[in-house]
Amino acid sequence: MSSLPFVVMAKPVGSRCNLRCRYCYYLDKGKFSSHQKQSRMSFDLLEKLIRQTIQASSGPIVSFTWHGGEPTLAGLDFYQKAIELEKKYLPKNWQVWNNLQTNGILLNDHWVHFLKENRFDVGLSLDGNQWVHDANRLDLRQSGSYQRVLAAAKRLKAAGIEPDLLCTVNAATIKQPLEVYQALRELDTGWIQFIPIVIRLKNGQMAPESIDASQYGTFLCTVFDEWVHHDLGRLDVQLFAETARVLAHGKASLCWMSETCGRVLIVEEDGAVYSCDHFVDENHRIGNLFQNSLADLANSAAQLAFGNQKKQALSAECRACPYLAYCHGGCLKDRFAQSSTKEKNHYYLCGGLKQFFGHALPILKQIMQLSQAGKTPQAIMECLNTQKR
Repeated sequence: MSSLPFVVMAKPVGSRCNLRCRYCYYLDKGKFSSHQKQSRMSFDLLEKLIRQTIQASSGPIVSFTWHGGEPTLAGLDFYQKAIELEKKYLPKNWQVWNNLQTNGILLNDHWVHFLKENRFDVGLSLDGNQWVHDANRLDLRQSGSYQRVLAAAKRLKAAGIEPDLLCTVNAATIKQPLEVYQALRELDTGWIQFIPIVIRLKNGQMAPESIDASQYGTFLCTVFDEWVHHDLGRLDVQLFAETARVLAHGKASLCWMSETCGRVLIVEEDGAVYSCDHFVDENHRIGNLFQNSLADLANSAAQLAFGNQKKQALSAECRACPYLAYCHGGCLKDRFAQSSTKEKNHYYLCGGLKQFFGHALPILKQIMQLSQAGKTPQAIMECLNTQKR
């Protein structure tokens, strides 16, 4: 049994996908697969994955995240087998939590019925409105995918599944922050995640789809103001909720906001296990399920060292920052200097987060005080809107 909890992000088809999003960071990861041609994870490997994850868990809830590439390419029968194996190995009175993160293209009525029947949570990638979404999220024919994803969102909602909406913050998104947020809000699913796109090319330049710190900060503050004045109690935005959690003396559940990381293991379709979704490469392959146990790999010296880098390699500016408790230096993948005045391992989006925390924290503190005084979300918004005027 693992001494510390960990999560498994399974990639049943590796990096295979039915879209060609311009900012995708995972599409080329198949080159690290031991399979000559990437295929679906075998049922034998699937059984090892499920059995070892359950055995390593302290329970009573065991989590599986099915990711990609595009995980629905594994086929509905793959997940039917997964449910069968989960029931086989799950101890009495334990529960399993399955999360499918998908682009939604293949989600027909059969898929949705299965997901509902087996209580899957669904993360659906949707970049706001049609113009922004179709600027980057293209299919194999280079056509936009917005209408098909929107149909999937509505199909899920009709079945009683409220998907988490996963929206990237990219060079198109930052041009329409309010329009993007409002389009997502209209779907009324209750939860939105904003994922910044930071892609550094081999020549050290940033990819055209990337954003900079200033753009990120402006985007977050604009969306926060709309949310706080109109949508308290109606929906949550992940970063806002995590910031409030830390403000209330809790710990962030997001790895990039935590003091250390390395507790989210990636299991590829060939059984290879990697340190992190953003570090699927030969230097961060820590083992293989055909030779190693997940618990041993999660607590291996290599994986613990990887996770501790987040704290140990903080820049001097981070260590002195009043907002350190909220981001702990950001994600390791984005720690690089873009200025001669910054340290080599400085977080690329630091300035944007500082802008957001400086703007949002005083308001979040006030919200907490009003909430503790018994005010409803509607009353809190009325109070904030009065102050705004």
